[in-house]
Formats: sequence, C-alpha cells, structure tokens
Amino acid sequence: MRLRITFSKSGALRYTGHLDLHSIWERTIRRARLPLSYTQGFHPGPKLQLASALPLGFIGRAEVVDVWLVDAVGAGLCPPSGAVPAQGNPLDRSYKEILQPAAPPGLVISSVEVVDEHGPALQTQVVSAEYEVTLLEPGDTPGLVKGISALLGAASLSRERRGKTYDLRPLIESLELLPADGSGALRLHMRLAAREGATGRPEEVLDALGFPFETTRIERTRLILK
Repeated sequence: MRLRITFSKSGALRYTGHLDLHSIWERTIRRARLPLSYTQGFHPGPKLQLASALPLGFIGRAEVVDVWLVDAVGAGLCPPSGAVPAQGNPLDRSYKEILQPAAPPGLVISSVEVVDEHGPALQTQVVSAEYEVTLLEPGDTPGLVKGISALLGAASLSRERRGKTYDLRPLIESLELLPADGSGALRLHMRLAAREGATGRPEEVLDALGFPFETTRIERTRLILK
C-alpha cells in the first residue's frame, strides 16, 4: 500500500535538512505503529519518497511524501477504506489521526490518500512549485512593481549556479506582488518550474530583483504534480 501524505514543515523543523526529514518520517511512522515497508538487500531502507528538497530555513506549507506500507489489508491490519482499527477501540481512525500524534512539533499533516502503489516515482511528478515571499524590511512598492515588470519582460536572465550559466527567465512561470500583510510588509507570489534539471529558485529571483533572501521569509505553499 502506498500512502501520499501532504504536510507542513515549520517552526524549528524548518532548519531540518532533507535527509534528516527522511529519518523523521521513518521515526514518525514507526512511532505510530504502522507497518512500514523496507527495501530488500544487504542494507534495507524504508520505502519513503519526499517530493522535493526544501532549502534550510524555508517554511513548507504543502510538502508531499509517499510512504509504502506492507500489505496491511491482506494481513488484516486495516480495512480497504484506508482506515486503521484503533487499538482497544472498535471505531476506526484515519491514517491522519494516527500519524499526527506521533509527529514532532512543526510537522502538521493535512491529508493522507492511497495512491497507485506502482505509479511513477514521486520526484518525477513535480513540475512546478509556488512560493510566498515576505519582505522583512521596508520596500519601495513602485520600484518593486517596476522591477517585476522588467524581469517578466526580459527575453532572458543569465544566472550562474555552481560554476555553470543558465537562463532563469523560462523557469519563472508567474511573479506578482500580493497585498501587504497585516504588518504592512510587502509580499510576492511566484510560481517556478521545479522539474529535474530545470528548477527555479526563489532566492535567485529575489537576487534578480535586488533583494537578499536573508531579509525575507520564504514559504513554499504548493507543489504542482503531473
């Protein structure tokens, strides 16, 4: 059985790296006493797939992980509806209700669904990601609007990453100024390509606009799958 879990990652957990988050999910599932499936071979590993790595410090509002469980239905551990019998309780509880108490602070599960066990790898299904960026220092609204217009109107935006030059412009699918929040801080919404070998990074967009990402708060609000 393959579960697709949508969750948020915030608080102190935002400083947890990709590999550590993988371990956190393994511990959470084991703590919830769900029958996690493991790979075969000399070094068995938990069958988990995180959709996309989230840079340290970023908040994730709708991250996605796929988890494989052993054939719980065949083993009589849970009904086909996707609910697990609560221990000592005749009522069924959903996977979300079982997993959330076992999760650490900062990891909040929003939904759990059963997906095709033999479907494509989750990482290959991500095509775009949406971000909301809050500028933590006072900004020039007219200047920002002008900068966004110039950036979107550019034929190309040559950038360099790891010693290689690439064009950032086709990776920006949308970019707009949002209404200020309650504190009056300026906010941006951006939708960037997130395919393998073609990933737009919000900090690169901010740099192109003249904003150091250290003076912003970046939240990934959505992952768009095929």
